Amino acid sequence: MPTTVTAGTTGTTGTSTRTRLRGWWAVFSMTLALFAIVTTEILPIGLLTPIGAEFGVSDGTAGLMMTMPGLLAAVAAPTVTVATARVDRRLMLCALVLLLAVANFLTAAATAYWLVLVARVLVGITIGGFWSIGAGLAGRLVRPASTGRATAVIFSAVPLGSVLGVPAGTLIGDLAGWRTTFAAMGLLSTGALALLLLTLPALPPAGVTRPSVLRALLRGTGTRYALLMTFLVVLAHFAAYTYVTPFLRQITRADPGQITGYLLIYGAAGVAGNFIGGALVTRAPRLAFGTAAGTIAAATALLPVLGRGDAGALALLIVWGLGYGAVPVCSQTWFVRAAPRTPEAATVLFTASFQATLAAGALAGGTVVDHTSLSAVMWCGAVTAGLVVLVATASRNAGTPPRDH
Repeated sequence: MPTTVTAGTTGTTGTSTRTRLRGWWAVFSMTLALFAIVTTEILPIGLLTPIGAEFGVSDGTAGLMMTMPGLLAAVAAPTVTVATARVDRRLMLCALVLLLAVANFLTAAATAYWLVLVARVLVGITIGGFWSIGAGLAGRLVRPASTGRATAVIFSAVPLGSVLGVPAGTLIGDLAGWRTTFAAMGLLSTGALALLLLTLPALPPAGVTRPSVLRALLRGTGTRYALLMTFLVVLAHFAAYTYVTPFLRQITRADPGQITGYLLIYGAAGVAGNFIGGALVTRAPRLAFGTAAGTIAAATALLPVLGRGDAGALALLIVWGLGYGAVPVCSQTWFVRAAPRTPEAATVLFTASFQATLAAGALAGGTVVDHTSLSAVMWCGAVTAGLVVLVATASRNAGTPPRDH
């Protein structure tokens, strides 16, 4: 019988198969944890209005729920990575996901807005630490030949957070209240923690990221261009996108069900943009980054004009999703190309700069919204994103990143 033969003569093969299978289960657990992290981070975008209404704060003040995690993540990325450089990575990842679960449950039970912000601080620590430590671990979980595929699976959590997480969370909030959404995220985070504990092997530190390495990277021309372009495009996106739900409610006059559908379609476009950008950036990094930024600029510039009707708003959200979906992979590629010998350090800089600018974008957008209008914040985003196209063109003269081919 096949079972007898396998047990008696191919034990080594069976063990190897089980080891590979456990490696892929570990990849899946990492993906689930990152999905929970990404969704928790951007979930307030879909729930901004009801949360602000319950606590009696303006849309701009409610936008602090996006600002706080980004600021803390930017600090946590280098701090946690350097401070825990000699701690088993499995232990650190599990501890960070536990912190995420606590933050979600705290948000669900918050009796005052300041408690929500405290919870968002915990979310920021989780984001910065988990991304910096976990983003480069795929090669230690699966065979070398499968590292690329495993990395792609793990990073798919980013667009899936927009495609599934935010629309689903917004729908739950519409049906059962925003507190129920965060309680559900707490349960999901707990499930991800359990899966990490079951599937992740011991992951002793493979190397130490020292502050001197990070300082050396910051002196490189390629890194500086990566920082500038990431700053501009992420600032533009989150200044505008943080307030897309209020825009759709007040300007487009869409009802909650429509907004949920719009966010779902936007997320689906983001997945497509992620794969398109990933395929293009390896051959033409300037073209990929510039096109992504130009697409965001066009969508946000036209939204106040054509987004007053359902068809126009939906079409522009699709364009916006395609553009922004390509941004993370384009940004990370520039950072890695700027530091090919120190990928973990490059990931730290990518995470820190991305999250810091996310926070700055949400804060800047809130200031514009509170002092002008929702349409004005879209136009500000368009101008800022348009600057990236100019920087991408200027980078050609500096010879960074390696030439498009």
